[in-house]
Amino acid sequence: MRVTFVLPQASLAGGIRVCAIYAEHLRSRGHKVFVISTPELDFTPREKVKNWLLGRPVHRPAIGPSHFDKVRVEHRVLDRFRPVEDADLPDADVVIATWWETAEWVARLSPRKGKRVHLIQHDETQIAYQPIERVEATWRLPLHRVAVARWLAELGEDRYGVTGVKCIPNGVDTTQFFAAEREKQIVPTMGLMYSKANFKGVDIALEAFSNASRNVSGLRLVSFGLEAEPTEELPLPPGAVYQSMPKQEHLRDLYAACDAWLFASRSEGFGLPILEAMACRTPVLATPAGAAPDLMAGGGGILVKPQDPMDLSKAIERVARMTQSQWKIMSDQAFAIAQQNTWHASCEQFEQYLNALMEGREAA
Repeated sequence: MRVTFVLPQASLAGGIRVCAIYAEHLRSRGHKVFVISTPELDFTPREKVKNWLLGRPVHRPAIGPSHFDKVRVEHRVLDRFRPVEDADLPDADVVIATWWETAEWVARLSPRKGKRVHLIQHDETQIAYQPIERVEATWRLPLHRVAVARWLAELGEDRYGVTGVKCIPNGVDTTQFFAAEREKQIVPTMGLMYSKANFKGVDIALEAFSNASRNVSGLRLVSFGLEAEPTEELPLPPGAVYQSMPKQEHLRDLYAACDAWLFASRSEGFGLPILEAMACRTPVLATPAGAAPDLMAGGGGILVKPQDPMDLSKAIERVARMTQSQWKIMSDQAFAIAQQNTWHASCEQFEQYLNALMEGREAA
């Protein structure tokens, strides 16, 4: 099978990681995989001025680090940001859009480029600065659709009247994310993935942490993210540990250094850190965003009210005050859930779906 992935900028974002995992799996199974992406858009004039005043770079690199850097597939980056066209791509059996704008491009491709699929990883109307009407219009394009979480498939049917969306949940690589059994730490430690994107809810998590710190002596925070450093608008508390763009093989150590992982998103497509933390035996304190309600139905953490720092702070305090045996039960539940949701199973489903689509066994 010949498969093409059409990406926006290849980066270290979670959605790009999902595409890279699928691409590598298909390649390893003998399929011919081609990936095309656009260069990174430059900073806006306002961002350039701000960066200049702060002594930061005023231009983004056209090509930065990406989850595709170690994936052994052919990857072409366009000379500039523009729509992907027929001439840019080889003929294929399947061509996969991975973002609303790439869905517009893929919908205009000729049938020679393959059966057209939209891999839906978020309600992209919830992402800042996106043109909502154009994003919503992608649900009306003549595309086959795969959603990474059940709520996205239900969104398509409930809001847009689109049926037949295939749901293939994301998974976790248990050869990359794992940890030995351990005890709850003497110094209670929480973790979070740092992002200045509003929908990630880092402001909620930090307010909750601050509230809990007033009642839990010595409460500690561990964090990582794509930012070079925390911003002035969203500072981490004194004494917090922050790692910028840690190597993938070091992520498990950060997860395993925590007694609980804070997932405070306002909106989320799936929420990969939930499973990654669980695979490292770290319970998760999560808002009901993305796949959190499904993943946490069997325990493994505490589901808190959305956009409610006080409820999250209570959950932090609850974990901090748990006995070793109470925490161990929750940790074991988290680990068990991760073992039931592996990337191997998700990739098998994805490959079977594409094969069925190519052979005409899947409804349009």
